Amino acid sequence: MVAHMAFWFERRRKYAAFAAVIAAVIVPGASFGAQSAPDFSGLWGRNAFDFEPSPSGPRPITNLMRLPDGTQNNNALVGDYRNPVLKHEAAEALRERGAISLTGKPFPYPSNQCAPWPPVFTFAMQLGVEFVQRQDEITLLYNQDDQVRHVRLNGTHPRRMNPSWKGDSVAHYEGDSLVIDTVGVKPGPLGMVDRFGTPSSDALHVIERYRLIDGSVARESAEHHQKENGAAGLGGAAVVDPAYAGPGLQLQFTVEDPKMFTMPWSAVVTYRRLKGPWQEQVCAENPNEYYSGRTTAIPSAAHADF
Repeated sequence: MVAHMAFWFERRRKYAAFAAVIAAVIVPGASFGAQSAPDFSGLWGRNAFDFEPSPSGPRPITNLMRLPDGTQNNNALVGDYRNPVLKHEAAEALRERGAISLTGKPFPYPSNQCAPWPPVFTFAMQLGVEFVQRQDEITLLYNQDDQVRHVRLNGTHPRRMNPSWKGDSVAHYEGDSLVIDTVGVKPGPLGMVDRFGTPSSDALHVIERYRLIDGSVARESAEHHQKENGAAGLGGAAVVDPAYAGPGLQLQFTVEDPKMFTMPWSAVVTYRRLKGPWQEQVCAENPNEYYSGRTTAIPSAAHADF
């Protein structure tokens, strides 16, 4: 036990040192090329899972199971397999996973299998995010399970690529927005775009747009979403600062996957400033699921993928 604690203290010390080095080379609002980049620095977060619907267009998958107060039942994740954006194969996979959830046992998905989280699943479940903006790369740090994404600025996708958990992401600035384009996300049993298990394929293409929005608008949007979906909880690992009156951060993304969806669909995630540092959460190094009294196997592979 002592050795285990020493390991984590050392790990946190190294992470803090790394963050300090990164912070030293970042210049908020620095000119990247011909324009000044928006400053997304600091800790952003929210208190509810899943997506907010876009102002127009088809809705993302929602939970069919609701509590008496109208919020979704987070202990029974049954995605709406009747949503018209789903092709037959995707609808059937969603229906089967929902049936498993109704038995009281969770179906396998990236979080409970200690696997890396692909886009768009990350947007559905991560409650905290931090941007590290540099001249040629943006790094996104997420609070749950130490998930990290690397995004190349002003780059292009390679003509040939090996699919990976996070895919290949390139970005550019458009006025006050950061636009990220991602392809090459690894398909498979854990290839999914939400907590309900909606599957994705090797044809997945995601466009993300981040921009700062008015603080009162962010508060209204986030609180409405939390009222619809219920609070996530998680022991206060990421807590929104109710006293912060500054701008919020909005992510609007579009998903295209012609093998799984009948049409592209979009959704929104609204972030606000977090109160204090987020708490560390581990998975792969701690496979003991204390809340269910069982152990999840650490991911392994028969052959290296590099």
